[in-house]
Amino acid sequence: MKKPSRRGATIAHIGIAVRDLDAILPFYRDILGLEEVPLDESDGARIVGLAAGDSLVELLESRDSTSPISKFVAARGPGIHHLCFAVDDLDAVLKRCVAAGLRLIDQTPRIGSAGKRIAFIHPASTAGVLVELTER
Repeated sequence: MKKPSRRGATIAHIGIAVRDLDAILPFYRDILGLEEVPLDESDGARIVGLAAGDSLVELLESRDSTSPISKFVAARGPGIHHLCFAVDDLDAVLKRCVAAGLRLIDQTPRIGSAGKRIAFIHPASTAGVLVELTER
């Protein structure tokens, strides 16, 4: 299969909502051998990053009962919360999203837990998947 000539989006991380980060962390760290990557808390969640090749697994535990993670776990239980793609030009991708009629959660980029600019696309526009975009 021929690769595209321009660099497309890559998977930056997969966010997994958990009830108890300390209880599940040993599976990813000790059993699978994934190395911890320090991340800041964000959006009312404690976040532990785990290096998985060129991507991360982010374990997200709610610190606030009104946080998006708390609401997700209450409604759906623990599991995959979002998929994050790294893009070269976040502003250009958001403009393409708007032009395509996609529903954005973040109309303008904000700073995420890794200190990079991020924006979320509503799952109603992406076949039920919450998609986060981050700038490389």
